[in-house]
Amino acid sequence: MNYRIVNGSISYGAETILEEINFEIKEKDKIAIIGRNGAGKTTFLNAIIDNDILEEGIGEEKFHIYKQGNPVIGYLKQMNFENSNKTMLEEILEVYKPIIDLENRIQEKEKALQEQTDEKLIKEYTNTLEQYEMQGGYLYKKEYEIAIKKFGFKAEDKQKKISEFSGGQRTKIAFLKLLLSKPDILLLDEPTNHLDIVAIEWLESYLKNYPKAVVIVSHDRMFLDKIVNKVYEIEYASMVEYTGNYTDFERLKKERYEKQLKDYEYQQAEIKRLQAIADRFRYKPTKAKMALSKLKKIEQMTIIEKPEEYDLKTFYANFDVKVQSGKMVLKVDKLEIGYDKPIAEVSFELYKGQKLAIIGENGTGKSTLLKTLNGDIPKINGDFEYGYHVQTGYFDQQMEFSNPENTIFEEITQNFPELTTTQARTLLGTFLFTGEDVFKKIKVLSGGERGRLQLCKILKKQPNVLLLDEPTNHMDIVGKESLENILKEYTGTLIFVSHDRYFVNKLADCILEFDNGKATFYHKNYQEFLEYKENHKDTTEELQNSNTVEEKTNLNEKNKKKETNSYFIEKERNRIQNKMNKIEQEINDKEKKIQDIEKEMMKEEIASDYIKLNELQEEIQKINQEIEEKMQEWEKLNDEL
Repeated sequence: MNYRIVNGSISYGAETILEEINFEIKEKDKIAIIGRNGAGKTTFLNAIIDNDILEEGIGEEKFHIYKQGNPVIGYLKQMNFENSNKTMLEEILEVYKPIIDLENRIQEKEKALQEQTDEKLIKEYTNTLEQYEMQGGYLYKKEYEIAIKKFGFKAEDKQKKISEFSGGQRTKIAFLKLLLSKPDILLLDEPTNHLDIVAIEWLESYLKNYPKAVVIVSHDRMFLDKIVNKVYEIEYASMVEYTGNYTDFERLKKERYEKQLKDYEYQQAEIKRLQAIADRFRYKPTKAKMALSKLKKIEQMTIIEKPEEYDLKTFYANFDVKVQSGKMVLKVDKLEIGYDKPIAEVSFELYKGQKLAIIGENGTGKSTLLKTLNGDIPKINGDFEYGYHVQTGYFDQQMEFSNPENTIFEEITQNFPELTTTQARTLLGTFLFTGEDVFKKIKVLSGGERGRLQLCKILKKQPNVLLLDEPTNHMDIVGKESLENILKEYTGTLIFVSHDRYFVNKLADCILEFDNGKATFYHKNYQEFLEYKENHKDTTEELQNSNTVEEKTNLNEKNKKKETNSYFIEKERNRIQNKMNKIEQEINDKEKKIQDIEKEMMKEEIASDYIKLNELQEEIQKINQEIEEKMQEWEKLNDEL
């Protein structure tokens, strides 16, 4: 399978979205399309499906679109539910219709074989079984069951009608259908939006092992790092290809920029030098020929364009807290959170300057905890108490404003009446609201614009505790990096909910994990938390499967013994390994000695001395015997290890 666009472009009226598109999808490619918000990423995905959007670009090659194998393209926007009275399971099983048809044929042939057995029928039955196995018939039920679970649906949801699900849930079901249908080219536009970490990690694994091509538009850096092998960046209406994942792209882009800048500066210096010589001697008869040759050399050059600076335009904020809080910032003691009934009990203590990330599956209570701490919903039981001089700022992921008819400028001046017009516009400018944009009404703002306005209001108040609920939603990568830098420099205390693991990894120094109605606090950063979870995976599973206190007590005793045994085992392993390392060094020394003897034997005065040669040969044989003994000793230790 191959899909290629050569010298294409996309325009809307007089505006050029992309001026030269050279893009290729090969079988099993995992491709990222990255760029700033509004760069044209989603428009480009639409163009892959609807080629009528494309026209000739500014390149020298002839514009054409090449499709080998007539690939089937899957895109979430194409997924519609024709009958909302169908159950979720019925919708998902539509994807597996060919396999289910084979199942029915197998059952028919099994019934026929019970009545009669002839060679033709047996052969047909065997062929059908082979087709069934090749199409994944023995695995498809497990495949969709795992997918349903990982996307946060319960077993009973399978029998619910599509009409009974919320809009967000219907989008998830459509997404599942798209994934499980396995098109030749899978187009995904921000697939991690509104997915929790568990679902994102499952999707990562699924896409890494996806047997066909995937094209992803995403601002999730860790997600891209783990999946893609090729990156196309859209910047300044141009598309540039890089090989590797997102980290490779960042490195290669920097290297490409620095090389082009260096080449440009060198060429400009050379042009200046040649021009200076030509200007100096062009009117001197004896030197005119040389001067003309210098000008001709300039004309023959392929001019290197000065590389454009990275598009790093983003918001920024240099702010500190207005009032310092006390050392103890927040104490949460057996706090039961929820609406009608408790969904989790939470206990932890937080101190000045700490940065707490709240993680877990959707619906486990993360946002509910922040709303409770902000006083938006009442606690059910237990207690929480803020420390001395604490002032909070709350970012709501719903980004609701009390008066959506306000303009951006009115929203700021009403909340901060002490600001002059110039001060208000300067403040808004730091969050990318400039010119006539400040007179846009809030109700027409995009998600990214609403987020920036909300952050502007919060940070201007200079609180010493920030409560942030999914603050990076709707942000592009540059915006996320800007917010990371602001929060890393923030001297107050940070409590935030996020499914962006890269963001969590950059900021958090402690973790609150919601899992199965339980909230567990870890004095660890995200990497340490992951390592801890991996090391205690078996223990956690055993404890979860233990039904009685006695079993759990026995298991804890068992684990203590395991830890003691592990200590002595590790000590013995280190002893053996050290001994093996010593033997390896001895073998290396002996082999080097043989090389020295062989060099000695090559000398002219030794080559004719047969007695000396014989002695040296015997010495080599003796050392080889010692090496053999050492190797046997090493192998014995290796088996022991």
